[in-house]
Amino acid sequence: MRTFENDKPVRIAYVGGGSLNWATKLMGDLAHDGRMAADVTLYDIDHAAAERNARIGERYGAMASGVKVRYRAEKTLAAALRGADFVVISILPGSFAEMASDIDIPERYGIVQSVGDTVGPGGFIRALRAIPAIYDIGLAIAEHCPKAFVVNLTNPMSVLTGALFRAFPQMRAWGACHEVIKTRRTLAFLANQKRGEIRYRIADAKVNVIGINHFTWVTGMSVDGVDMMEDYLAFAARHRDSGWRERPIDMRDEHARYFEDMSRVKFDLTCRFGIAAAAGDRHLSEFLPQSWYLDRHQDFAFGLTPVDYRIRERQEKVAAAEALDAGGPLPPAAPSEEAIVEQMRALMGGEEHVSNVNLPNRGQVAGLPEGTIVETNARFSGLGIQPVFAGRLPPAVEALVLPHATRQTALLNAVIDREVSALLPLFVSDPLVQPIGLDKAERMFNEMIAATRHCLPQELASLAA
Repeated sequence: MRTFENDKPVRIAYVGGGSLNWATKLMGDLAHDGRMAADVTLYDIDHAAAERNARIGERYGAMASGVKVRYRAEKTLAAALRGADFVVISILPGSFAEMASDIDIPERYGIVQSVGDTVGPGGFIRALRAIPAIYDIGLAIAEHCPKAFVVNLTNPMSVLTGALFRAFPQMRAWGACHEVIKTRRTLAFLANQKRGEIRYRIADAKVNVIGINHFTWVTGMSVDGVDMMEDYLAFAARHRDSGWRERPIDMRDEHARYFEDMSRVKFDLTCRFGIAAAAGDRHLSEFLPQSWYLDRHQDFAFGLTPVDYRIRERQEKVAAAEALDAGGPLPPAAPSEEAIVEQMRALMGGEEHVSNVNLPNRGQVAGLPEGTIVETNARFSGLGIQPVFAGRLPPAVEALVLPHATRQTALLNAVIDREVSALLPLFVSDPLVQPIGLDKAERMFNEMIAATRHCLPQELASLAA
């Protein structure tokens, strides 16, 4: 592993290198940071998209004021991974056509989903598509760059990060999710309001994160050494019924309507359980019975993201990427709120960094099974990735989180071990599926498998035969 002080470029392999979202964020962050020389290899099953991003990346590299970052596309996964110090994984499991069936089929059975990529029937079927692909990527990493640090950005985060460790137990991997940033942003706002001046940023808001991805909670908060938990609980209580945002949602902005929220679900859960619910409302609601929030999503001021919008948005992103590739003006190399570059620099011997990530449970979350993928803070340094002990969830919250955690592990194992008989019982046990009963759930399961069977390994596809 090269060190931060070494003048040799770090090798970064990007799997899913034709990405229209995360790849350009990484390019902008590297260009803005200006301290980490890097050779970035981009691999994608759509090689033309990877080549396009390589050309855009070279433009970002040229505009950076610091050290050089170079980009190139590779035609094979092996070529992209060979000799990598870091691997970034950001893929779309299937296509939006498959995601549409993940949403539309359950809707015909009366099941409402706001995202459909983590839990519920949509998240379950997406996992069936994605686990084999991520597992194979993990095997390739073990062969071509076993000492690399690996960050997974793909949902469903928990099971896919787990698939990497099943492929290669010595994997130095973590799953990165930005949902908790929203709570830290609110916390910084409260601290500034309390002080009477704009002084604190997201980086100053310290939180103790505990739970599983997209069903995350915070049991401790501070800013500048001052405990802020009571302030946050009081703030949530004041805004429980009205909701709150630092800036109102612009209802003319279609993306904002479908992806932003007023924190009403977060605040309601916070008031009910006495600790802060920390993910976005759209994600939190899918872990709970439909009657809690999804049936009243308009009252709780969050949207159900339609796949047809995702398709239109993707077309707009493709057009924007093609315009950049044709020489259009690059957006400024402003930092995103993602921590990946800071994490990489810390692992190479730079300044230590602490942020929330997804890792196998090695005792950092008491009360959840050993080996389950959990989300807590971790310390990134020249010593590697060290999870921070987070404690234990209150009993009432643990009772909600634990079934999801055990189901995710069981789903991962069933797919990798091809234990197909275990899949339907796991599918039916999800709280969004349970209310429709076994017979309807089995029919829905078979329909969903049939709609996505062309994306599944033979043993899983045979379920729809």
